[in-house]
Amino acid sequence: MSSLPLQPVSFSPLLANVHSYASELFGSQVFTNSTLVALIVTGLVLWFTRKATKSMTMVPGKEQNFIEFVVEFLYGQVEGIVGPKVAPRCFPLLATLFLFILISNWFGLIPGVGTIGWGEGSGLFSVKEMHEPLLRPNTADLNMTLALALIFFVFWIYWTVTEIGLWGFLVHTFGPKGGLRGIMGMVMVAIFFFVGLIEVFSIVFRNVTLPMRLFGNVFAGENVLHNIGAMLDGGNWLVSFLGSTFLPLPFYFLELLVGLLQAMVFTLLCAVYVKLSTDHGDEHHEDAHH
Repeated sequence: MSSLPLQPVSFSPLLANVHSYASELFGSQVFTNSTLVALIVTGLVLWFTRKATKSMTMVPGKEQNFIEFVVEFLYGQVEGIVGPKVAPRCFPLLATLFLFILISNWFGLIPGVGTIGWGEGSGLFSVKEMHEPLLRPNTADLNMTLALALIFFVFWIYWTVTEIGLWGFLVHTFGPKGGLRGIMGMVMVAIFFFVGLIEVFSIVFRNVTLPMRLFGNVFAGENVLHNIGAMLDGGNWLVSFLGSTFLPLPFYFLELLVGLLQAMVFTLLCAVYVKLSTDHGDEHHEDAHH
């Protein structure tokens, strides 16, 4: 938490200093400005889906038709990666992660998110430096992206164990391949055991790469937008306002694309991880059957 003193709320078209951490709200160490945005995004998703599916009809309206299109499209993508057997189990979480991350990324581009809060100075468009924004893009908070990765990791363990069993996972990870015997067989046992340790490390390391990739791209985009918007700061308030409004405009379209790509990358990697761990169960059962 920053030790800088808070002044009364002021409004500014730019955020001169983008922190890598979320700011506490109402004196709570748990409820932060990124948590507030996460709650808003969750509420918007629940409200829209509830409104669109409250009265389902055979001839869908625009909202119901849109929801059905999104669900069918996402399910087809998930099924194409993890297979028809596992898709019904993992689709709810993967689709939720995709929609939550996508809307969170795009919500952070709304004017006012990250640019309205507490800072030094007083008066409209005269804040010299913003220290505590009221709203912060939640995917630009490492705590949030790490929580998303850990939630997936817990479900990944559950899906893997229930699909191939704990013993099947251990055999696939550490067991020797090739059916060699004798001295070469012992050598292969040692080699594949070492390879298994590397595989376990890579599995655990996913909880670092997944959240860091999402956090880094969103946080970098946030910095780019604010730095571009601050290029004409220092003149009169009208020049500062126009510069911070129109200069970043082309980059907003780029960030819309980045927000979509990052949501896709996060979800697709999760789906691939599920495929790699659960697909071996099918092979194992087929080998055992033969």
